[in-house]
Amino acid sequence: QVQLVDSGGGLVQAGDSLRLSCAASGLTFSNYAVSWFRQAPGKEREFVAGSGAGTLYADSVKGRFTISRDSAKNTQYLQMNNLKPEDTAVYSCALRWSALVVSSQRAYAYWGQGTQVTVSS
Repeated sequence: QVQLVDSGGGLVQAGDSLRLSCAASGLTFSNYAVSWFRQAPGKEREFVAGSGAGTLYADSVKGRFTISRDSAKNTQYLQMNNLKPEDTAVYSCALRWSALVVSSQRAYAYWGQGTQVTVSS
């Protein structure tokens, strides 16, 4: 069974940086994509960034957030720089059995538990 554990959230000030981690286990195929979604109170969950055969970033985070990975640790990272109050949300990583990154949450079969990111102004 695939398991995703995301971590790294916290309380920071605007302009600060955080690095979120998504540790995966139980991966049995090489074709997959891992993406990050976020959901703020009272708002719908939205796509943030994803990596598979290629990478995709939401316009709202492009140039500020960067995905990287440590294959030896089966871990993907979301480096978040120049954080803004509007970035405040619960961030979750998710995996789909395709290397194509898409922004629709319904395309992803496995999800991490979520980690809270709070950015104060």
